[in-house]
Amino acid sequence: MRTLCYNRYVRNEGGVGVNTFFHEVFEWVYSIIIALAIAMVIHIFFFQPTRVSGESMVPTLHNGEYLIVSKWNHVLREVPNYGDIVIIDSRTQYHRTWKDDVVEPMNNYLAFFNHDLQTKNVWVKRVIGRPGDTLAFHDGKVWRNGEALDEPYINETMEYSRKDEIKIPEGYVFCMGDNRNHSSDSRFIGPVPVDHVLGHVIW
Repeated sequence: MRTLCYNRYVRNEGGVGVNTFFHEVFEWVYSIIIALAIAMVIHIFFFQPTRVSGESMVPTLHNGEYLIVSKWNHVLREVPNYGDIVIIDSRTQYHRTWKDDVVEPMNNYLAFFNHDLQTKNVWVKRVIGRPGDTLAFHDGKVWRNGEALDEPYINETMEYSRKDEIKIPEGYVFCMGDNRNHSSDSRFIGPVPVDHVLGHVIW
C-alpha cells in the first residue's frame, strides 16, 4: 500500500508540474500577443519608427538615420504644412485602403528578420506645394505662386528646370527631397494624394 500511494503521489506531482509549465507558456504567449497588438495600434494611429534609406534628404537627413513619425495627421487626412518633412507612399496612382495601413507596420517588424520585406515605396520628402499652388522651376530655384522660395536646407543649387508650370490639384501636395539633384520626388511621380502622406517626421 505504501508503494502504491507513493507512486500515485509522484504521478500527481508530475501532472502539476506539466500543468504549471503550460500555464506559464500560455501567459507568456498571451502577453506577447497583447503587446504586439498594442504596438500595432500605436504604429497605425499614433507614432511609427522608421529609417532613412538613401541620400535624397541630405543634408537634413542621412542614410540609416532613425526617425519618429506622427501618424495622426494621416488618420485625419490633414494637409501638411509647407516645409514639413513627411513620409509618403510614392505609388501616386495606387488606391490605398486601410489594409495598407495595417500591412506596412507589420512588414516593418518582419523586415528586422527579412530585409526583402522592407517597404520600397515609402519615401521621406519635404512638402513644397499645397492644394491650389502653382509651382515653377527655373534659374536653380523653386517658384511658388510667382515667388522664389528661400530654401536654406537644400544640399546644392538645383539643376532641374522645366518650361511649364505645375498646378497642384485639391487633395494633393507636392513633395521634394532636399538633395535636389539626387532625389526622386514629385517632379517625376507627380503630386502626392493627401491620403498617401503617411505621417510627418517629429524627431
